[in-house]
Amino acid sequence: LCVVCSVLVSSAAVYLRPIQTVNKSLDKKRNILMAAGLEKGEKSIDELFEAIETKVVDLASGSYAEGIDPETYDQRRAAKDPSTSILVPEDEDLGDIRRRAKLASVYLVRRGDEVRKIILPVHGLGLWSTLYGFVTLDARDLSTIRALVYYEHMETPGLGGEVDNPAWKALWNGKSAFDEHGSLRITVIKGKANPSRPESRYQVDGLSGATITARGVTNMLNYWLGDSGFGPYLKQLKAQKHG
Repeated sequence: LCVVCSVLVSSAAVYLRPIQTVNKSLDKKRNILMAAGLEKGEKSIDELFEAIETKVVDLASGSYAEGIDPETYDQRRAAKDPSTSILVPEDEDLGDIRRRAKLASVYLVRRGDEVRKIILPVHGLGLWSTLYGFVTLDARDLSTIRALVYYEHMETPGLGGEVDNPAWKALWNGKSAFDEHGSLRITVIKGKANPSRPESRYQVDGLSGATITARGVTNMLNYWLGDSGFGPYLKQLKAQKHG
C-alpha cells in the first residue's frame, strides 16, 4: 500500500508541475499588473502584460544586465545562491534581508514608446514574516509613489495584515519617496499624517496595533530605494532624463 501511494503521489507531482508553473507565472503577472494599476479590464492577464517590459538590473552599477533572460530570471532563487548573491552588511541591512541577489528584476509600464511607471520588487522583515511586494514609481520624476502592494506575507490579520487593506494601499498614491535634495524621506508614521503639514507628502498613516510591521515597511523601502538597493539604477535613470 505504501509503495502504491508513493507512486501515486510522485506521479501526481510530476503531472501537476507544469500546471503549477503556469499558475505561478500568472499569479506573479497578476500582482505586477496590480502594482501597475492595470489589473482591471476585459483583456486576459497575458494581454494586459504586453504593456509591461521586464528588465534585469545589476544593483551595484545600476545598469541593465547583459546576457540574462528577464522572463526566466528568478531573483528569489538567486538570493539563496552564494555565487549570485551577496551578504548585506549589518549596518546597511535596514530590511533585515541578510542576503540579496546581485541582479534584480524591474518592470517598465509603457504606453506606446513612453515609460509611464517603474515597478520595483521589495521585501523585508515584518513582525512574523518576510513581506514580498512591489513599489511603483512615476517615471516622470522617479520619486512619486503610485502603488505599494504585497503579494506574500504571514502578518497577523487585522493588524500587520492590514497592508492588504485597499484603503491603506490607496494612501500611497501620490506620496513622495525623495525630497527635493534627493534624500529618502518616505515613512510609515504612528497615527495619521496631517495633510496641512509639508512633511505629510512623505508620510503614510500607521497601522493600528502593528508598529513593528509598519516599521518593517519603512525600513524595506529605505533599503531598496537607497544606495544599497535600486539607488544606483534610479540615479542612472534620472541622469538620462536630464542628460
